[in-house]
Amino acid sequence: MKSHVWRPLYVVLAVIATVLVVRKVLVPPDFGIGSRGYMYGWHRPSNEAEWQKVTVKYRTSEYCKTCHADKYQEIKTSPHASISCENCHGPGLRHPDDPRALNIDRSRELCARCHFRLEYPTSGRGKIRGIDPKTHNPGLDCVTCHWPHDPRKQGHTPAKTAATPPSQNTVSKTSNPCERRGHDIA
Repeated sequence: MKSHVWRPLYVVLAVIATVLVVRKVLVPPDFGIGSRGYMYGWHRPSNEAEWQKVTVKYRTSEYCKTCHADKYQEIKTSPHASISCENCHGPGLRHPDDPRALNIDRSRELCARCHFRLEYPTSGRGKIRGIDPKTHNPGLDCVTCHWPHDPRKQGHTPAKTAATPPSQNTVSKTSNPCERRGHDIA
């Protein structure tokens, strides 16, 4: 045969050989082996063992409910009901062993992750009330005016404890920086 026939054939054989070598290196040996013999699917027998080696860092809000039932109930009836505790507080797996290890982030940046105003009202986040952090009470933490577990409630001043929100009846209009500035409470 002429060389113009052999060259493309060599290229095709090289590509096939490369694919077979890469498959042998990258694809696990039990891929495609199932209970009914050789078959393709999403699951492999060794997949379960690999997942058992993964270190879990996060739990669900149900995990937090065992010790914080009051907070859990408060959040479940608030606009933040769909948010897991760990979205704001971070991984809580080791929290029962070392309560100080769980961070309580009260920064504006944390709230802005969801509440930064978007110019796309049709997006999934379009229904979330958005703010411009540069103009909406700059210099104040969001928790000063908004109670994070239920933003419909009034927040707390830094002198107040983070454990319970103050009643709107007990904070005078002059002592609340949000009301003094004429901003909304929630």
